[in-house]
Amino acid sequence: MAPVSLRDAWQGAADCSRCTLRNSVLFAGLTERDFETLHKPIDQFAFTVGTKIYGIDDSPHYMYTLRSGLVKLVQYLPDGSQRIVRILGRSDVLGLETILDDNYEHEAVVLQDAELCRYPASAVKVLSQKNPHLYHELMVRWQHALKEADSWVTELSTGSAKKRVARLVLRLSKRYGTNTCALFSREDIGAMLAITTETASRTIAEFKRQRLIIATEPNQYLCDLVKLEEIAYS
Repeated sequence: MAPVSLRDAWQGAADCSRCTLRNSVLFAGLTERDFETLHKPIDQFAFTVGTKIYGIDDSPHYMYTLRSGLVKLVQYLPDGSQRIVRILGRSDVLGLETILDDNYEHEAVVLQDAELCRYPASAVKVLSQKNPHLYHELMVRWQHALKEADSWVTELSTGSAKKRVARLVLRLSKRYGTNTCALFSREDIGAMLAITTETASRTIAEFKRQRLIIATEPNQYLCDLVKLEEIAYS
């Protein structure tokens, strides 16, 4: 689907006071006065699959909290091929690097229809200098991002194709908190796991034949977590 501009996607100011994620997102520790100060510049958006939220060359003025859906962080290799370096889900923060006035390090693209809140990085930076709770939460988010990056390198970029696909399915199931998961295009899976699209397709087809994953609706699967664990970590 063709990307849409922020202007086209804009839905209006976010109703932060009624946000069901408020206690789990970046602003959980704010006082009411702090929260009111930051509330005004927060906008809420809805994006469809394939929409680019920001690119490496875009001006790094905003951070985002993901309310629902999934977003992939993409880097491009010198030959033009892409590598998906992380997947972000509900309550994750995008664009943390802007707090240091750095450029975006990735291209952020919607993997599943998503709702996000956007807020100026400059406002977060100023407020974090005055509010120890927000500063601490920023450090927690940085640590989480580093752990996720390490996990992608160690779990999803090593071992056989079967192990990598099994580990990916397990991670996605864990994110949903059930024995189900949603899979993406074979191109995306290949870019996540550093395998070819053809290898990703063959491995998914093999998992289906072995009933390790059972389609319940398009791109939605019931997963045999026990057997997938055996494949992933044996």
